Amino acid sequence: AQLQRLDTILAKRKTVELYYGEYIRSFEGIKPPFVAPEVDEIHWFLYVVHLGTRFTRTSRDAIVDDLLTEQVTAAAYALPLHLRSVYLEAGYKRGDYPMTEKVADRAVALPFHTHLTESKVAFIAQTLKDASINVGAGAAIYL
Repeated sequence: AQLQRLDTILAKRKTVELYYGEYIRSFEGIKPPFVAPEVDEIHWFLYVVHLGTRFTRTSRDAIVDDLLTEQVTAAAYALPLHLRSVYLEAGYKRGDYPMTEKVADRAVALPFHTHLTESKVAFIAQTLKDASINVGAGAAIYL
């Protein structure tokens, strides 16, 4: 049934992506997902923003908690492969790939579905911005 509505679904998701882009770009400490210059079209499964370099895993977690307090279902999204149990059992540990860990520690998955309106995205973005300021890293510099 969804395949019959695929064009409509993708168009709605693209609209939500544009809303996020508009609201996220207005804040220096948060970057929208990276899209390489040669990419013509992308359809996100998740909308994962990246926090600036002054954010830490602890501050990212505090931001996610603040979002959840405001009923925004967000999540700390990325866990590097070498920190998954099978690799930990093989001897890998935190610190083995510091750049990967630093990027992962600053990734936040925001709600992303066809039922998000512009006002809901505006609320999510503003709540994210407020939360980032609350943890003291609101004007972060990017990697």
